[in-house]
Amino acid sequence: MKARKKTPPVPMKKEPRFAPGNEDLLEQPATEEEKKRGEFTRVTTLSYDEVDPG
Repeated sequence: MKARKKTPPVPMKKEPRFAPGNEDLLEQPATEEEKKRGEFTRVTTLSYDEVDPG
């Protein structure tokens, strides 16, 4: 059995890009540079529209 070569660890980014509960980040549009690089995610927000039955 051959020994596998270890891949070097991926460097971590210095600051977090998203944290659970941080919805403000989802509302920011992608910049033109991010769009060109494909670094964006389409986000769809669903909300329940309550109608008073009475």
